[in-house]
Amino acid sequence: MTVTVEKRGVTGKAAPAGHPRRPRDSYALFLLPGVLAFLAVIIVPFLMNTYVGFTDWQGVGSPSWTGLANYRELMDDSEFWASFRHSLFMVVAMAAVPTAVGLVLAAALFDYIGKHFGSKVVAVLRACFYLPQVLPIAVAGIVWSWILAPDNGSLNELLKAVGLSSWQQDWLGDPDIALYSVMGVMVWVQLGFPLVVFMAGLQRVDPQLYEAAELDGAGWWRRFWHVTLPQIRPEIYVVLTWCTIAALKVFGAVYVLTKGGPGGATNVPSYFSFTTFFEKTQVGYGAAISTVLTVIILALSLIGLKLQTRAEDQA
Repeated sequence: MTVTVEKRGVTGKAAPAGHPRRPRDSYALFLLPGVLAFLAVIIVPFLMNTYVGFTDWQGVGSPSWTGLANYRELMDDSEFWASFRHSLFMVVAMAAVPTAVGLVLAAALFDYIGKHFGSKVVAVLRACFYLPQVLPIAVAGIVWSWILAPDNGSLNELLKAVGLSSWQQDWLGDPDIALYSVMGVMVWVQLGFPLVVFMAGLQRVDPQLYEAAELDGAGWWRRFWHVTLPQIRPEIYVVLTWCTIAALKVFGAVYVLTKGGPGGATNVPSYFSFTTFFEKTQVGYGAAISTVLTVIILALSLIGLKLQTRAEDQA
């Protein structure tokens, strides 16, 4: 005897022949709004900017096609290369230092402070470290400009109070130290992000690995080096990629703290492009600068994704 079973939907009715209950084509409808927004906000402006980068245009009238003239000028522009060198310093301040310090702090909070002082203390400290990420960069920049002010600034007043008046500086007005002052502010701003990501990554590490290492006599540093680092390698690549991109396109902090000064000592490519666009009205040249910066960021993103994928495969 042969038994025939009908496919029925939720309502109990048989599904019509040749019409699957969940057509895959319907998923495209849910993707459509995001695709349209991506095209309107990202792709179309990028293509327009790329086109303008091949022209001579002051923002009004018709752009004049100049081909690669802007890019040839860019290669010989010492101001652009100086701004790019400054952005490498920002990569150190916003990617390398926060990643290294955040990794050590996250491991200490997770593996030491959590065991000895409890999860509530860890939660409070984590929130304190992450607070600068929540503050708008304009607010943080204004507060730090008050702290670093040469006259009656909190830092100089503190140095004076402890008898270190000779260490007082014009922190944001001296070309020799202005960039390092901005770097210090950006370390403070950026530190919370790696810390939170690494602490989230540590949640998935098998506690038995730490217990086994502790039974073998491994101290905190050896557990950090031989257990923590290998286990959260994918998160390290994510943080490095994300923070490097943020460093290359940093704008708000430079605009609020120094406006690229003094004498271009803190100028970075994004701010250089901004001033070229809106102050010098060299729109074509400014577009070429932003296009080069975008290509560099895209290349670094692809490298970061490749490293992350390789780390996940090895995990």
